[in-house]
Amino acid sequence: MGIVQLVLLLVGAALIVLGVIRTRGPYQRYMALKEQDANVARYEAWRGGARPDGKIGASAAMEMLRRQAQIGGGIVIAGVIVVIVAFVVR
Repeated sequence: MGIVQLVLLLVGAALIVLGVIRTRGPYQRYMALKEQDANVARYEAWRGGARPDGKIGASAAMEMLRRQAQIGGGIVIAGVIVVIVAFVVR
């Protein structure tokens, strides 16, 4: 294994770890907000009231958290690609 391969493996592993760390927190908060939104929808359906169609603060937060999780996932994918390139390069 050459120096270039070793460096690529280390960079790829670092990107994967960084991506997982950046994705985990926003994804967990996103899922909690999504669950709360589903609970509110069930309550309002049970109550018979209609939900407003406009954006609310939780919707904006869910979009922001989803985007942050997507960015972290992109970093993980980039790390996997770098690791694959490390094995292809000779």
